[in-house]
Amino acid sequence: MEEEMASLEKNKTFTLVNRSPGQRVLRNRWVFKLKLGDGNSSPRYKARLVVKGFEQKHGIDYEEIFSPVVKMTSIRVVLGLVAYFDLEIEQLDVKTAFLHGNLDEDIFTEQSEGFKIKGKEDMICKLEKSLYGLKQAPRQWYKKFDSFMGEHGFSRTMIDHCVYIKGLSNGDFIILLLYIDDMLIVGKNLNTIKELKCQLNDAFEMKDLGSARYILGMEIKRDRASRKLWLSQEKYILKVLARFNMQDAKPVSCPLGAHFKLSTRLCSSRGSDTDDMENVPYASAVGSLMYAMLCTRLDIAFPVGLVSRFLAHPGKEHWEVVK
Repeated sequence: MEEEMASLEKNKTFTLVNRSPGQRVLRNRWVFKLKLGDGNSSPRYKARLVVKGFEQKHGIDYEEIFSPVVKMTSIRVVLGLVAYFDLEIEQLDVKTAFLHGNLDEDIFTEQSEGFKIKGKEDMICKLEKSLYGLKQAPRQWYKKFDSFMGEHGFSRTMIDHCVYIKGLSNGDFIILLLYIDDMLIVGKNLNTIKELKCQLNDAFEMKDLGSARYILGMEIKRDRASRKLWLSQEKYILKVLARFNMQDAKPVSCPLGAHFKLSTRLCSSRGSDTDDMENVPYASAVGSLMYAMLCTRLDIAFPVGLVSRFLAHPGKEHWEVVK
């Protein structure tokens, strides 16, 4: 918590002001998380001061909130280029990414619990920069980062607005992929990548994770001698199986048995079936499978798409197919 507050003060995220009569003030809270590494590193304890963004009102506290992230297809394409051309691939993580975004609106929040300044308990915080929990925080961070990349000669691809490319005079090039606060940097020359890392670290406080090994729940395994690269979500899939108590299930070669014929006639109707299905985490299970499908398990695309049609009123037969 002290590290988080020190980071907020370093970034000059807010200034203390007197509360005006009828002033609209958002509440906040502390959120704690244990972030697990890739198995080789020790877990990290994180604390975040988060504004209760659900109290915000459109047109008063925010306008646009959309922020793009890199597409999984873009990640796979670039990783394919890395393997084929034997390129260097490095990974960076932005510390407190959302704190870098500038706000267009006047937003006020309470002083954080445990860090109220003595003698100034009645004062409130006027946000100068975005804070976690604000609806517009991801968009403001993306706008700040996009502006930085443009100033340094990078062009944004039209097909994916989170893929940046820069060609150099010696035939070298750099590709940067951005997924909120995670970055993959690809290039021929490691020194060129290190130069970009220094520029990024000067503008935003970064954590250099070295050669990419783990990104968005996917483990990256590489054999440079044979120019091959593998993506694995084994840990994620095992975690999902344990979450739905399916860790002892038997594997099957075909994701969808030929004997399953799904239709809306099988959807739960009023009565005991509906009551039973209300306690079944159908949507959560389908969403977990969908993330695996988008990242590495393209072979289950058809059955996941099929069971997604019945999210509104799933029946028992639909749940059997999901399992």
